[in-house]
Amino acid sequence: MNDSWKADLRVDPLPALLGGGDEALDYFVRRDLLDEKIASSERLWEMDEASHLADKQQANGSWRYPGSSEHPASNANYDLLETYRTLRILVEMYGFQRAHPTLVKAAEYVFSCQTEAGDIRGILGNQFMPYYHGAMLELLIKAGFSDDLRVIKGLEWLISKRQIDGGWVIPLQLVPARLKTSAFWQAEPFEPDCSKPHAHLATGMCLRAFAVHPAYITRPEVILAAERLKERLFLADKYNDRQAPAYWLKFQFPFWWTNLVTALDSFSKLGFDRQDPAIRRGLNWFIENQSSDGLWPIGYGSGKGVVRTRRWVGLAIFRVIKQYFDREDFID
Repeated sequence: MNDSWKADLRVDPLPALLGGGDEALDYFVRRDLLDEKIASSERLWEMDEASHLADKQQANGSWRYPGSSEHPASNANYDLLETYRTLRILVEMYGFQRAHPTLVKAAEYVFSCQTEAGDIRGILGNQFMPYYHGAMLELLIKAGFSDDLRVIKGLEWLISKRQIDGGWVIPLQLVPARLKTSAFWQAEPFEPDCSKPHAHLATGMCLRAFAVHPAYITRPEVILAAERLKERLFLADKYNDRQAPAYWLKFQFPFWWTNLVTALDSFSKLGFDRQDPAIRRGLNWFIENQSSDGLWPIGYGSGKGVVRTRRWVGLAIFRVIKQYFDREDFID
Protein backbone atom coordinates (compact mmCIF):
# COMPACT_ATOMS: atom_id res chain seq x y z
CA MET A 1 0.00 0.00 0.00
CA ASN A 2 1.32 3.44 -0.97
CA ASP A 3 0.72 5.87 1.89
CA SER A 4 2.24 8.91 0.19
CA TRP A 5 -1.21 10.47 -0.11
CA LYS A 6 -1.38 10.79 3.70
CA ALA A 7 2.04 12.39 4.10
CA ASP A 8 0.88 16.03 4.05
CA LEU A 9 -2.30 15.56 6.05
CA ARG A 10 -2.48 16.93 9.57
CA VAL A 11 -4.62 14.06 10.85
CA ASP A 12 -4.86 10.41 9.79
CA PRO A 13 -8.39 10.13 8.33
CA LEU A 14 -8.80 6.39 8.73
CA PRO A 15 -10.04 6.31 12.36
CA ALA A 16 -12.82 8.79 11.55
CA LEU A 17 -13.83 6.92 8.40
CA LEU A 18 -13.77 3.45 9.92
CA GLY A 19 -15.18 4.37 13.31
CA GLY A 20 -18.79 5.03 12.37
CA GLY A 21 -20.04 1.48 11.98
CA ASP A 22 -21.15 2.10 8.39
CA GLU A 23 -20.53 -1.19 6.58
CA ALA A 24 -20.90 0.29 3.10
CA LEU A 25 -18.47 3.12 3.88
CA ASP A 26 -16.02 0.65 5.44
CA TYR A 27 -16.12 -1.39 2.22
CA PHE A 28 -15.09 1.56 0.03
CA VAL A 29 -12.47 2.81 2.50
CA ARG A 30 -10.80 -0.59 2.56
CA ARG A 31 -11.04 -1.00 -1.20
CA ASP A 32 -10.11 2.50 -2.35
CA LEU A 33 -7.89 3.89 0.40
CA LEU A 34 -6.26 0.81 1.91
CA ASP A 35 -6.06 -1.07 -1.41
CA GLU A 36 -7.30 -4.25 0.21
CA LYS A 37 -8.28 -7.19 -1.97
CA ILE A 38 -11.96 -7.20 -1.30
CA ALA A 39 -15.03 -9.05 -2.52
CA SER A 40 -17.44 -7.66 -5.08
CA SER A 41 -19.77 -4.87 -4.02
CA GLU A 42 -22.65 -7.29 -4.55
CA ARG A 43 -22.63 -7.99 -0.83
CA LEU A 44 -23.77 -4.38 -0.29
CA TRP A 45 -26.80 -4.76 -2.52
CA GLU A 46 -28.82 -6.52 0.20
CA MET A 47 -28.18 -3.95 2.92
CA ASP A 48 -31.27 -2.39 4.45
CA GLU A 49 -31.17 1.05 2.82
CA ALA A 50 -30.31 -0.37 -0.61
CA SER A 51 -33.02 -3.04 -0.41
CA HIS A 52 -35.57 -0.50 0.78
CA LEU A 53 -34.82 1.81 -2.14
CA ALA A 54 -34.89 -1.05 -4.65
CA ASP A 55 -38.28 -2.15 -3.31
CA LYS A 56 -39.71 1.34 -3.91
CA GLN A 57 -38.88 1.27 -7.62
CA GLN A 58 -41.97 1.61 -9.79
CA ALA A 59 -42.89 -0.81 -12.57
CA ASN A 60 -41.54 1.54 -15.26
CA GLY A 61 -38.12 1.67 -13.57
CA SER A 62 -38.50 5.12 -11.97
CA TRP A 63 -38.91 6.26 -8.37
CA ARG A 64 -41.92 8.39 -7.52
CA TYR A 65 -41.19 11.93 -6.42
CA PRO A 66 -42.70 12.49 -2.96
CA GLY A 67 -45.28 15.22 -2.87
CA SER A 68 -46.05 17.61 -5.69
CA SER A 69 -43.58 19.19 -8.10
CA GLU A 70 -42.27 22.58 -7.05
CA HIS A 71 -41.39 23.49 -10.62
CA PRO A 72 -43.57 26.00 -12.51
CA ALA A 73 -43.63 23.74 -15.58
CA SER A 74 -46.87 21.75 -15.52
CA ASN A 75 -45.13 19.05 -17.56
CA ALA A 76 -42.07 18.80 -15.28
CA ASN A 77 -41.16 15.15 -14.75
CA TYR A 78 -40.04 15.04 -11.13
CA ASP A 79 -40.04 11.25 -11.11
CA LEU A 80 -36.93 11.59 -13.28
CA LEU A 81 -35.41 13.86 -10.62
CA GLU A 82 -36.23 11.33 -7.91
CA THR A 83 -34.76 8.57 -10.05
CA TYR A 84 -31.53 10.55 -10.33
CA ARG A 85 -31.51 11.14 -6.57
CA THR A 86 -31.96 7.42 -5.90
CA LEU A 87 -29.43 6.25 -8.48
CA ARG A 88 -26.82 8.42 -6.77
CA ILE A 89 -27.26 6.43 -3.56
CA LEU A 90 -27.48 2.98 -5.15
CA VAL A 91 -24.48 3.44 -7.45
CA GLU A 92 -22.18 5.53 -5.26
CA MET A 93 -22.94 4.18 -1.78
CA TYR A 94 -23.93 0.57 -2.48
CA GLY A 95 -22.01 -0.17 -5.67
CA PHE A 96 -25.02 -1.18 -7.78
CA GLN A 97 -23.99 -2.33 -11.24
CA ARG A 98 -25.59 -3.32 -14.51
CA ALA A 99 -25.86 -6.91 -13.22
CA HIS A 100 -28.57 -5.83 -10.79
CA PRO A 101 -32.09 -5.86 -12.33
CA THR A 102 -33.00 -2.69 -10.45
CA LEU A 103 -30.20 -0.86 -12.24
CA VAL A 104 -31.24 -2.21 -15.63
CA LYS A 105 -34.84 -1.08 -15.13
CA ALA A 106 -33.69 2.34 -13.91
CA ALA A 107 -31.40 2.78 -16.91
CA GLU A 108 -34.20 1.89 -19.29
CA TYR A 109 -36.41 4.46 -17.62
CA VAL A 110 -33.76 7.18 -17.93
CA PHE A 111 -33.21 6.25 -21.59
CA SER A 112 -36.97 6.44 -22.17
CA CYS A 113 -36.57 10.17 -21.37
CA GLN A 114 -33.89 10.56 -24.04
CA THR A 115 -34.93 12.40 -27.19
CA GLU A 116 -34.03 11.48 -30.74
CA ALA A 117 -31.42 14.26 -30.62
CA GLY A 118 -29.72 12.50 -27.71
CA ASP A 119 -30.52 14.61 -24.65
CA ILE A 120 -32.24 13.37 -21.51
CA ARG A 121 -35.13 15.70 -20.84
CA GLY A 122 -38.10 16.20 -18.53
CA ILE A 123 -37.19 17.73 -15.17
CA LEU A 124 -37.46 21.21 -16.74
CA GLY A 125 -40.47 20.41 -18.88
CA ASN A 126 -39.43 20.28 -22.51
CA GLN A 127 -36.38 22.48 -21.97
CA PHE A 128 -32.74 21.38 -22.17
CA MET A 129 -31.05 20.34 -18.92
CA PRO A 130 -27.41 19.57 -19.85
CA TYR A 131 -26.27 19.61 -16.21
CA TYR A 132 -28.68 16.88 -15.05
CA HIS A 133 -28.14 15.08 -18.35
CA GLY A 134 -24.40 14.89 -17.68
CA ALA A 135 -24.83 13.85 -14.05
CA MET A 136 -27.18 11.01 -15.01
CA LEU A 137 -24.81 9.77 -17.69
CA GLU A 138 -22.00 9.77 -15.11
CA LEU A 139 -23.96 7.37 -12.92
CA LEU A 140 -24.93 5.08 -15.80
CA ILE A 141 -21.32 4.93 -17.00
CA LYS A 142 -20.11 4.08 -13.49
CA ALA A 143 -22.75 1.36 -13.31
CA GLY A 144 -21.45 -0.36 -16.44
CA PHE A 145 -23.31 1.25 -19.34
CA SER A 146 -20.29 2.92 -20.98
CA ASP A 147 -20.69 0.80 -24.13
CA ASP A 148 -24.41 1.50 -24.50
CA LEU A 149 -25.02 3.41 -27.72
CA ARG A 150 -27.54 5.61 -25.95
CA VAL A 151 -24.81 6.76 -23.56
CA ILE A 152 -22.53 7.56 -26.50
CA LYS A 153 -25.36 9.46 -28.17
CA GLY A 154 -25.87 11.44 -24.96
CA LEU A 155 -22.19 12.32 -24.67
CA GLU A 156 -22.03 13.44 -28.28
CA TRP A 157 -25.10 15.60 -27.71
CA LEU A 158 -23.31 17.30 -24.83
CA ILE A 159 -20.27 17.99 -26.99
CA SER A 160 -22.53 19.55 -29.62
CA LYS A 161 -24.05 21.92 -27.05
CA ARG A 162 -20.92 23.61 -25.73
CA GLN A 163 -20.41 27.34 -25.55
CA ILE A 164 -17.71 28.88 -27.73
CA ASP A 165 -15.44 29.09 -24.67
CA GLY A 166 -15.64 25.30 -24.30
CA GLY A 167 -17.94 24.91 -21.31
CA TRP A 168 -21.70 24.61 -20.86
CA VAL A 169 -24.55 26.74 -19.60
CA ILE A 170 -27.95 25.92 -18.24
CA PRO A 171 -29.90 27.46 -21.15
CA LEU A 172 -32.67 28.69 -18.86
CA GLN A 173 -30.14 30.93 -17.12
CA LEU A 174 -30.19 33.09 -20.26
CA VAL A 175 -33.98 33.43 -20.35
CA PRO A 176 -35.59 36.42 -18.59
CA ALA A 177 -38.05 35.39 -15.86
CA ARG A 178 -40.92 37.21 -17.61
CA LEU A 179 -40.62 34.85 -20.58
CA LYS A 180 -40.86 31.65 -18.52
CA THR A 181 -44.57 31.23 -19.02
CA SER A 182 -46.55 28.02 -18.93
CA ALA A 183 -46.31 27.84 -22.71
CA PHE A 184 -42.53 28.28 -22.57
CA TRP A 185 -41.96 25.07 -20.60
CA GLN A 186 -43.82 23.06 -23.22
CA ALA A 187 -42.36 24.81 -26.26
CA GLU A 188 -39.36 23.74 -28.30
CA PRO A 189 -36.16 23.96 -26.24
CA PHE A 190 -34.55 27.36 -25.98
CA GLU A 191 -31.18 27.53 -27.75
CA PRO A 192 -28.83 29.79 -25.77
CA ASP A 193 -26.43 32.32 -27.24
CA CYS A 194 -23.27 30.20 -27.49
CA SER A 195 -21.04 33.29 -27.27
CA LYS A 196 -22.00 33.78 -23.61
CA PRO A 197 -19.51 32.56 -20.96
CA HIS A 198 -20.01 29.09 -19.55
CA ALA A 199 -21.57 28.43 -16.16
CA HIS A 200 -19.18 26.43 -14.03
CA LEU A 201 -22.16 24.85 -12.24
CA ALA A 202 -23.15 23.26 -15.55
CA THR A 203 -19.63 22.66 -16.84
CA GLY A 204 -18.61 20.73 -13.75
CA MET A 205 -21.69 18.47 -13.85
CA CYS A 206 -21.34 17.79 -17.58
CA LEU A 207 -17.62 17.12 -17.29
CA ARG A 208 -18.15 14.34 -14.74
CA ALA A 209 -19.70 12.10 -17.38
CA PHE A 210 -16.71 12.44 -19.71
CA ALA A 211 -14.22 11.96 -16.88
CA VAL A 212 -15.48 8.43 -16.19
CA HIS A 213 -15.70 7.27 -19.81
CA PRO A 214 -12.40 5.85 -21.10
CA ALA A 215 -13.13 6.78 -24.72
CA TYR A 216 -13.58 10.47 -23.90
CA ILE A 217 -10.91 11.36 -21.33
CA THR A 218 -8.46 12.49 -24.02
CA ARG A 219 -10.94 14.25 -26.31
CA PRO A 220 -9.72 17.81 -26.98
CA GLU A 221 -13.20 19.20 -26.36
CA VAL A 222 -13.28 17.58 -22.92
CA ILE A 223 -9.81 18.79 -21.95
CA LEU A 224 -10.75 22.32 -23.04
CA ALA A 225 -13.88 22.21 -20.88
CA ALA A 226 -11.75 21.07 -17.94
CA GLU A 227 -9.39 24.00 -18.50
CA ARG A 228 -12.33 26.39 -18.42
CA LEU A 229 -13.58 24.87 -15.17
CA LYS A 230 -10.10 24.96 -13.65
CA GLU A 231 -9.86 28.70 -14.33
CA ARG A 232 -12.94 29.24 -12.17
CA LEU A 233 -11.86 27.45 -8.98
CA PHE A 234 -12.84 29.54 -5.94
CA LEU A 235 -14.43 32.25 -8.14
CA ALA A 236 -18.06 33.32 -8.50
CA ASP A 237 -20.11 31.80 -11.28
CA LYS A 238 -21.30 33.98 -14.14
CA TYR A 239 -24.98 33.28 -13.46
CA ASN A 240 -27.32 33.42 -10.48
CA ASP A 241 -27.66 29.73 -9.61
CA ARG A 242 -25.21 28.84 -6.81
CA GLN A 243 -23.22 31.88 -7.86
CA ALA A 244 -21.24 32.85 -4.75
CA PRO A 245 -17.64 31.59 -4.38
CA ALA A 246 -18.71 29.91 -1.12
CA TYR A 247 -20.49 27.20 -3.13
CA TRP A 248 -17.10 25.76 -4.07
CA LEU A 249 -16.86 24.69 -0.42
CA LYS A 250 -20.35 23.21 0.04
CA PHE A 251 -19.93 19.45 -0.30
CA GLN A 252 -22.41 16.62 -0.88
CA PHE A 253 -22.06 12.89 -1.22
CA PRO A 254 -23.09 11.33 -3.45
CA PHE A 255 -22.05 14.18 -5.73
CA TRP A 256 -24.70 16.59 -6.97
CA TRP A 257 -23.63 20.17 -7.65
CA THR A 258 -20.21 21.33 -8.80
CA ASN A 259 -17.79 22.02 -5.96
CA LEU A 260 -14.08 21.74 -5.19
CA VAL A 261 -14.24 17.97 -4.60
CA THR A 262 -16.15 17.16 -7.78
CA ALA A 263 -13.90 19.40 -9.88
CA LEU A 264 -10.62 17.97 -8.55
CA ASP A 265 -12.00 14.45 -8.99
CA SER A 266 -12.74 15.11 -12.66
CA PHE A 267 -9.37 16.78 -13.26
CA SER A 268 -7.54 13.78 -11.85
CA LYS A 269 -9.49 11.30 -13.95
CA LEU A 270 -8.71 13.43 -17.03
CA GLY A 271 -4.97 13.23 -16.36
CA PHE A 272 -4.22 16.63 -14.84
CA ASP A 273 -1.46 16.47 -12.24
CA ARG A 274 -0.97 18.10 -8.87
CA GLN A 275 1.84 20.29 -10.14
CA ASP A 276 -0.77 22.42 -11.91
CA PRO A 277 -1.01 25.64 -9.83
CA ALA A 278 -4.82 25.65 -9.70
CA ILE A 279 -5.01 22.00 -8.67
CA ARG A 280 -2.25 22.44 -6.12
CA ARG A 281 -4.19 25.35 -4.63
CA GLY A 282 -7.28 23.17 -4.40
CA LEU A 283 -5.43 20.30 -2.75
CA ASN A 284 -3.74 22.70 -0.37
CA TRP A 285 -7.14 24.00 0.73
CA PHE A 286 -8.06 20.50 1.91
CA ILE A 287 -4.71 20.00 3.61
CA GLU A 288 -4.91 23.35 5.39
CA ASN A 289 -8.57 23.06 6.42
CA GLN A 290 -8.69 19.49 7.71
CA SER A 291 -10.50 19.38 11.07
CA SER A 292 -9.08 17.82 14.21
CA ASP A 293 -11.20 14.69 13.65
CA GLY A 294 -9.62 14.21 10.22
CA LEU A 295 -12.66 15.32 8.23
CA TRP A 296 -14.08 18.63 6.94
CA PRO A 297 -17.13 20.83 7.50
CA ILE A 298 -19.46 20.30 4.56
CA GLY A 299 -21.32 23.62 4.67
CA TYR A 300 -24.74 22.15 5.40
CA GLY A 301 -26.37 22.36 8.84
CA SER A 302 -25.92 19.84 11.62
CA GLY A 303 -27.45 16.66 13.00
CA LYS A 304 -27.20 12.92 12.50
CA GLY A 305 -27.46 13.09 8.73
CA VAL A 306 -24.61 15.58 8.53
CA VAL A 307 -22.38 13.35 10.67
CA ARG A 308 -22.84 10.52 8.18
CA THR A 309 -22.44 12.80 5.17
CA ARG A 310 -19.18 14.20 6.56
CA ARG A 311 -17.73 10.70 6.58
CA TRP A 312 -18.79 9.99 3.00
CA VAL A 313 -17.54 13.40 1.86
CA GLY A 314 -14.32 12.60 3.67
CA LEU A 315 -14.02 9.39 1.65
CA ALA A 316 -14.52 11.39 -1.56
CA ILE A 317 -11.88 13.94 -0.56
CA PHE A 318 -9.35 11.29 0.41
CA ARG A 319 -10.00 9.42 -2.83
CA VAL A 320 -9.18 12.60 -4.72
CA ILE A 321 -6.01 13.26 -2.73
CA LYS A 322 -4.91 9.66 -3.18
CA GLN A 323 -5.56 9.78 -6.94
CA TYR A 324 -3.05 12.62 -7.28
CA PHE A 325 -0.42 11.29 -4.88
CA ASP A 326 -0.52 7.62 -5.89
CA ARG A 327 0.39 8.30 -9.49
CA GLU A 328 4.14 7.70 -9.55
CA ASP A 329 4.88 10.37 -12.12
CA PHE A 330 3.23 13.01 -9.93
CA ILE A 331 5.21 12.35 -6.77
CA ASP A 332 7.71 15.13 -5.95
